[in-house]
Amino acid sequence: MELLSRRSVLGAAAGAATLATVGSAGPAGAHEESRGTPHRVPREQISVQLYTLRDQLNIDLAGSLAELKRIGFTRIEHAGFVGRTAAQFRAALDAAGIKATSGHVGIPQPFDANVWEQALHDANVVGNKYIVHPFFGIDSATGQPIRDGAKYRAMARDLNRAGAMARRAGIDFGYHNHNLEFTRQDGGSRTGYDILTAETDPGLVHLEVDLFWAWVGAADPVDLIAKHRGRIRQVHVKDLNTARSFEDAGSGLIDFGRIFQHTREAGIAEFIIERDDAGTPPRTPADALTTARNGFQYLDNLRF
Repeated sequence: MELLSRRSVLGAAAGAATLATVGSAGPAGAHEESRGTPHRVPREQISVQLYTLRDQLNIDLAGSLAELKRIGFTRIEHAGFVGRTAAQFRAALDAAGIKATSGHVGIPQPFDANVWEQALHDANVVGNKYIVHPFFGIDSATGQPIRDGAKYRAMARDLNRAGAMARRAGIDFGYHNHNLEFTRQDGGSRTGYDILTAETDPGLVHLEVDLFWAWVGAADPVDLIAKHRGRIRQVHVKDLNTARSFEDAGSGLIDFGRIFQHTREAGIAEFIIERDDAGTPPRTPADALTTARNGFQYLDNLRF
């Protein structure tokens, strides 16, 4: 994952509509699961996206992984191998007693089967169950959000190709959203996300919903769950503050409990802590470990 891609998205988010609420409103009733006995997030399904700790990992990979294990994490989602080979990165994870169940790896554009085959090989070396394409939505020629549905349809075809190859390699392939996919296409009402989800095979491409970016894109995650039942295998648990920027999970505006009441309906198997600006000044690299700790504790104590 290129850091500049994430940072360019932060700038694009400034143009999104201000949200009046991010949790108290929205559809319920028929979409909600039983509210009898309170549910919890299984501790073994809590993960952290290592993009959150990118600067801290460069300072001390072994020490950072060891601290994540002390916090309680048993799994992570990687975003590259911190300058190591796949085998070296796997060795560091093994030494810490942590599994990389998921990883963000962009499919090559234009699509190159040989390049993707190598990425899948590395994913198997690291031990990934899931591999996820992390970003789409900016027109490379203009730097503006894509508004041409044909480009989304072309991307959907490539995602299907990548997913078919991943399935043959024994890996589940997914797509991770930001906010730009919710831009309307071709002057109509259909969004880029509508196109991607309609024109990819659910058996080949699952969804990893970033809850922060969905809200910034004016998409209620509960609505997404209702529309894509059983297809949302992973979620990024990232909170939103009153300045419409990032916050540690549980300290911002998003009502995660309301969303997670639909866990079974969605099909969620991983709850992945992330904060895009962790380690970015004025925050320090060490702040990322605090974010990871706060996120784990929040999810571990959440009842819904």
